[in-house]
Amino acid sequence: MCYFHVKTLRNIIEEDMDILIVDDEPFMQRSLSFVLKKEGFEVEVASNGEEAIQKARKFRPKIIFLDVMMPKMNGFEVCKTIKSDKELCNSYVIILTCKGQEVDKEKGLSQGANDFITKPYSPKEIVTKVRSVLCGP
Repeated sequence: MCYFHVKTLRNIIEEDMDILIVDDEPFMQRSLSFVLKKEGFEVEVASNGEEAIQKARKFRPKIIFLDVMMPKMNGFEVCKTIKSDKELCNSYVIILTCKGQEVDKEKGLSQGANDFITKPYSPKEIVTKVRSVLCGP
């Protein structure tokens, strides 16, 4: 299946990882990380915008789940920075926030986000989205 293909690819580009979760709430980090690790994905977490940029540059994740309301740099600023960086711009950024207002969605997409998921989310929805991004439809 696709999971094997992703692991095989990792052997070629060892420093790349699957997913970076950026959220300042430890519960959200743990729950999302648990769901994704259980499915076999490699996951790294960051607690604020600055840490997110550092870890993204270090690990070059394929997918970044990005909360909007965070200390030091908000998710929109992080998204814009990532999408402006030639080494990171191909990361698939999913804005993950409890704000479901249309204006937030538009702002996230205008900063370069690829997708937008509102909390609370379904674990199945998250796994389906990750598989779709990493493996294709």
